[in-house]
Amino acid sequence: MHLSGVLTALVTPFDDGEVDLATFRALCDRQLNAGIAGLVPCGTTGETPTLSATEWSALVQTAVQAASDHRDRTGRRVPVIAGVGTNSTASTVENIGRARKLGADAGLVVFPYYNKPNPRGLSAHVERACAEGLPVVLYHVPGRTGQRLPLQQLAQLCQVPGVVACKEATGDVAYGIDLVEALEGWERAGNPAVTVLSGDDFTFAPLVAMGAHGVISVLSNLAPRLTVAWCDAARTGDIPTLVALRRRLQPLVRALFADTNPVPAKAAMAAMGLCKAEVRLPLATGVAPAAELLDGLE
Repeated sequence: MHLSGVLTALVTPFDDGEVDLATFRALCDRQLNAGIAGLVPCGTTGETPTLSATEWSALVQTAVQAASDHRDRTGRRVPVIAGVGTNSTASTVENIGRARKLGADAGLVVFPYYNKPNPRGLSAHVERACAEGLPVVLYHVPGRTGQRLPLQQLAQLCQVPGVVACKEATGDVAYGIDLVEALEGWERAGNPAVTVLSGDDFTFAPLVAMGAHGVISVLSNLAPRLTVAWCDAARTGDIPTLVALRRRLQPLVRALFADTNPVPAKAAMAAMGLCKAEVRLPLATGVAPAAELLDGLE
């Protein structure tokens, strides 16, 4: 599995406290019609900690069905990467098994939060997750887990058999480039490729320009076509387009992260008529970005 391009970290729409699966399916279809390279349900942006097991399964199943009903320009079904990680190895493994049965193509495994595992424990956690047979995308997000891993440790975890990609969300471009270079060396030595996907909308374009393979994006919930164009311009070195899209989209990115994700994203999507602004406690609803930032998004 070679993951690249723009994959969308999907929001979970709610309606009066309940998961709105019809709206979720419509959001998936909008993404797929815009040329998104993958769907990522039940991640951080999807408010996974507040979802029941039944809701989680329904969302993953809906995303898989949407992907199955759609083919990209090459005739392929785009992948679905289900958020399966928790701060318990046992529940992570359980989620991986459920995701595989539901037809997901990979599992997004966030490094355990709150309990801050030591290096041996973290290695064992990743190895146990990979042993389930579903391709794994590791998720390095120190802002959520409280642990920024040394580069060498992260690179070694990416080399565990079964890991196919790493979502690198420090927002530190130099760190991301170092990871890209480490994994390029790993591949040149005859090992399976492991792709680097940015997890930070602020910095994904420069990281892609320096060799990363794409982004798992919040921004693309609102502007899938423009986010794809931004990523493509970074990948191909189209500087005029890259600069124009930076000027167009960077102010919106700032607004989307002025409050806890996905609060601003949902407020913006409500203003666009895509879903309700509703989030689940302990999050509370917020204010949409300025209307001019939302004009013409596609």
